[in-house]
Amino acid sequence: MQEARHYIRYEDGRAGCRLCPNKCLLDEGVRGVCMARKNVLGRLVSENYGRITGLHLDPVEKKPLFHFFPGQAVLSAGSFGCNFRCGWCQNRNISQAGIENFPMMKAITANSLAEKAIESGSIGLAYTYNEPLVWFEFMVDTAVRVKEAGKKNIMVSNGYILPEPLKELLEITHAFNIDLKSFSPLFYEKLCGGSLDSVKDCLLSIARSDAHLEVTFLPIPGLNDDLSLFKEMIQWMAGELGAHIPLHISRYFPWHFSQQPPTSVSLLKYMHEIACEFLHYVYLGNVAGGAEMSATRCHYCGKLLADRRVYTTTLYAVTASGHCSQCGEQVFVME
Repeated sequence: MQEARHYIRYEDGRAGCRLCPNKCLLDEGVRGVCMARKNVLGRLVSENYGRITGLHLDPVEKKPLFHFFPGQAVLSAGSFGCNFRCGWCQNRNISQAGIENFPMMKAITANSLAEKAIESGSIGLAYTYNEPLVWFEFMVDTAVRVKEAGKKNIMVSNGYILPEPLKELLEITHAFNIDLKSFSPLFYEKLCGGSLDSVKDCLLSIARSDAHLEVTFLPIPGLNDDLSLFKEMIQWMAGELGAHIPLHISRYFPWHFSQQPPTSVSLLKYMHEIACEFLHYVYLGNVAGGAEMSATRCHYCGKLLADRRVYTTTLYAVTASGHCSQCGEQVFVME
């Protein structure tokens, strides 16, 4: 265990977490909503510090990031815990678990994980699988070392974090994929246990920083597939984040406690059409035979720049700095 950052220690022995908007106020021996942070003798500790449940070398497109070092690999690591409670989570066995669920798990040091990323020959390290925000202390300690080595840090997250810790992450994270689950405040409140406004604030902060940003949306039939809300979300993205921010619309399949049918491909294609009216780069994910809707064409001249078949990416007419060689537009981050 490691003492947590961003918390308040009260005289009565309680600990007030200030990592995410849940702002858990914890009595002695009690864990937060995330299942990863606990009050131990009045101090908030991170129970998942150095604890890894998954470590794999992945294509960066799997995060998904399509405009950040396309075609490259990244070492991906995850732990346990999450500050949301989404019933459809595909990684529920780690996101809704505590340390007692992994009795044989051994801890690793931040230096060791950073070394693994460096030695992997990949672009760096992605913090993913569960919610990396609740792995904050270990993630920061590792990311500092990864950045110092000239490698890249990627965070795949729900974006549910308070401004101060986010500011710390923005100094060491090169790319984010944030899951924008709905544009309904009630959806976030009832189905995730969070707030839409907090996620929007996070997205705005990232978009205004030097970090690369892409957004993922998972339409679930009957829950967040309302087309008027979807259009409102797209217009907000274009107006507030920028029309150049890539959007990934990913097909939902039933999982765990969520029994809604899979998202229809026809709805996904219609959402793709709507989104393309306002955003420059929109992609469909988890759709068989959807190569055309996962390809990248320069928004300004229409030149095919990236062809993607599953997780194999072939680049065309792209300069070493990520510009379209036909019109000169900056499309990818490659340096």
